[in-house]
Amino acid sequence: MPLPLFLGIGAAVAGAAGIGTAIHGASKMKEANDTMKLAQSRHSRNVDHLEKQNKSTSTDMDKLGELELEILHSFSTFSDVFERIKNRPSFAAYNKNDVTLPEYDGESIKEVSVGAGVLLGGLGGAALGTAGGFAAAGATTAAVMALGTASTGTAIASLSGAALTNATLAALGGGAIAAGGGGIALGTTILGATTLGVGLLVGGIIFGFTGSKLSDKADDAYYEMKKAEDKIEKICAYLQELQITANKYYDSVAMVNDLYKKQFNGLNAIVTIVGHDDWDSFTDSEKKVTENTVLLVGLLYNMCKVELVLKTEESDLNEVNVAVIDKAISDANTIIADNSIK
Repeated sequence: MPLPLFLGIGAAVAGAAGIGTAIHGASKMKEANDTMKLAQSRHSRNVDHLEKQNKSTSTDMDKLGELELEILHSFSTFSDVFERIKNRPSFAAYNKNDVTLPEYDGESIKEVSVGAGVLLGGLGGAALGTAGGFAAAGATTAAVMALGTASTGTAIASLSGAALTNATLAALGGGAIAAGGGGIALGTTILGATTLGVGLLVGGIIFGFTGSKLSDKADDAYYEMKKAEDKIEKICAYLQELQITANKYYDSVAMVNDLYKKQFNGLNAIVTIVGHDDWDSFTDSEKKVTENTVLLVGLLYNMCKVELVLKTEESDLNEVNVAVIDKAISDANTIIADNSIK
């Protein structure tokens, strides 16, 4: 074979090999680019889902927390009317059908009412999840704690605004709470109410992936996305459970509160409008209204004491306190039925 022809064939073969390599390289680049785009798109969608679920759950928890604080604060009006009744008996503890309420304690009712008022005053402009943090830890406990002392030695009730909510939430959290990653983790320094409140709702798990960028290497980026996706799915499932439970409890507390307001309006009319302020002159029906009102005050006090979440280790999500919440709802229904409260 003539040399030029041989060289031409060799060049053609080499060229074909070069083209093949280039095509393979381009294919690999396209594959990597597609993987990166998929990882980024899926990660953004996952984070968006988490943020929406977190906002939805926190909003419903805030609704419950505000209702509980408003109920507790309203007890001051009840106390003012009730204290006007002379010769009233002591109201013993309630213990029927495996349902127990403590003996009526006027001082505790006054104290929790003042504390709830302090907290409500500090909620103006508070971040999402703040009131929900009080519901998570028990609004009654939060209200009483609002009259306590912050870790700085300052009386919490003497604080205001964000300092007030922060100090109370920090105390409820077993100490101060700090940001970690995306801003939700138990820690050692007091920060904003958004961290403190939602920290009590969720727990010590860190949302570090919400604002993080994935690796610029396709395989690494996809691995990071999948790892974050697993965490997000776990958190969203927890938040959904918490939201469902909070809404169920809200309905129960609101129902009992409606009955309480109806009974209290009757008591207020007896004492304030009719002018009966001596227990010895009360009719049987007036005594029944008074007894029902006191009973519902104790029931609401206890219901607002229930912790919606149980704090776990810092690296884990909190636990939704489902069994205790279901028991509180059942107890409320039992008390209302047994005493024919309408």
